[in-house]
Amino acid sequence: MDRLAPAIESSKPQAFFLKGLLQALSTRIALMFERARTRQQLAELSDQQLADIGISRSDRVAELDRPFWR
Repeated sequence: MDRLAPAIESSKPQAFFLKGLLQALSTRIALMFERARTRQQLAELSDQQLADIGISRSDRVAELDRPFWR
């Protein structure tokens, strides 16, 4: 049994790292979907709605031209 203890102990940092990596990846993917969703909503706004929130047509075009990961 004592021979297995070091192997189990050494896997804990790897498991912790993997968990953190998966959480970061999940957060990043969720952010990409959120950006895509909000840009879709921005694309659907009328000129009057854009004016109401202080965004010009050129601002909208610039935002819509950005890749979803930015």
